[in-house]
Amino acid sequence: MQIRISLPQQTLELHDGRGKLLRRYPVSTAKNGAGEQSGSFCTPRGRHIVRAKVGAGETANKVFVRRRPSGEVWTPQLAEQFPDRDWILTRILWLSGKEPGHNRLGEVDTMRRYIYLHGSPDTAEMGTPGSIGCIRMRNGDIIELFDMVPLYTPVDIVEFGVAAGSWEDLGESARLVREAVFVDEQKVPRSIEMDQRDRVSRHVIARDGNGRAIGTGRLLPDGQLGRLAVLADWRGKGVGRALLERLLEEAERQDQRRLALHAQTQASGFYRRFGFVDEGPEFMEAGIPHRTMVKR
Repeated sequence: MQIRISLPQQTLELHDGRGKLLRRYPVSTAKNGAGEQSGSFCTPRGRHIVRAKVGAGETANKVFVRRRPSGEVWTPQLAEQFPDRDWILTRILWLSGKEPGHNRLGEVDTMRRYIYLHGSPDTAEMGTPGSIGCIRMRNGDIIELFDMVPLYTPVDIVEFGVAAGSWEDLGESARLVREAVFVDEQKVPRSIEMDQRDRVSRHVIARDGNGRAIGTGRLLPDGQLGRLAVLADWRGKGVGRALLERLLEEAERQDQRRLALHAQTQASGFYRRFGFVDEGPEFMEAGIPHRTMVKR
């Protein structure tokens, strides 16, 4: 399993090991934005794991102080008595960074900053930043997530979000990314990069926190995946994985049972991690070695 938290979209997604979406929840991250420095009251970015699980079996709205039940249960009346308290309720998933110097050790250590996924009062707004560093969730959602994920589940906190839509909605953004990656970088002729199938396909776009398109991909009505591209300065940050997972989600919604793609040979290992297998020999497409890969 793997968790991805999108800071721009204020969502948490849980996927299985093959890219299937299991759950999507609204969350609330830090009102101060993203940051790793101790004392910043920001939500840290990058690769993490669930290092500890606290609160199994406790009732909803149980109050935790320093990760221990305080004996209180949150109510509106209790909130009125303590208006300045940062309420940590119901369950805690305590995060630990995986990147020394970025979110682990020293003054940037996520675990020593006590960054949690935790339950929140019913009055806490989800879908918009509001915490002092942690990731707030609705009580029912954190209970469900707590029961589903084991210790050491990977958690990526990212500064991009992914949306799906038609060519009419997303075409201009997709075109900009594809021209930058395929035409300018890989020297694919512009005349074959865009085709009539774009208008009948389902498209996905990844955008950074400023709304700039940084990645794209498409799903044809016959289950063919393609045009998966990520801008150079965003590679290695989980964007490609997020795009492919969203394409798999769209395929499931359309009840497509057989998916296929033409993978550049150097990228075939990436697709194998999602259950795609080689079918047939290597071939050349737009001057680049490819393999047909399928997933059922």
